[in-house]
Amino acid sequence: MKEIVQKENKVLREKAKEISLDDISLAKIQNIIKEMKETLVIQEDGVALAAPQVEKSIRLFIISEKAYKLNGEEDSKNKKYVFINPQITKLSKKTKWLEEGCLSVVGWFGFVKRSTNCTIEAYDEQGEKFTRGAGGLLAQAFQHEVDHLNGILFVDKAKNIKKI
Repeated sequence: MKEIVQKENKVLREKAKEISLDDISLAKIQNIIKEMKETLVIQEDGVALAAPQVEKSIRLFIISEKAYKLNGEEDSKNKKYVFINPQITKLSKKTKWLEEGCLSVVGWFGFVKRSTNCTIEAYDEQGEKFTRGAGGLLAQAFQHEVDHLNGILFVDKAKNIKKI
């Protein structure tokens, strides 16, 4: 398990570096993915985790099974848990102010304006490229995690931020 760094850590403000497609299969990257999965699964509140949150400035995030269940996709065959070099390729014009928190900004919540739907392109842990559309919580999580990879925290965009 890796420690999740908090908002003061400068790695969270860096634009993360792309992972070479040749490097995806390397033990180093596979171990980071494994450690991130182990770290996320024990987080009661977390549904996703970006590599910068475990002090790795690389373009990688993971989504938990819990996120799919909360989004009503328990039986979806289109589930992907690992997103390498993700790019949001489409955002809906329709937006909503959605409540957010973050494992790197513990105890703080606020409302962030997010597109209600989005499409993302990425590579999985086998280096296979895929495209995934999403709405609801998954669309929100994709946007939140891509922000992390660009050095942006939800508190940079949020309104009505409260400590709980």
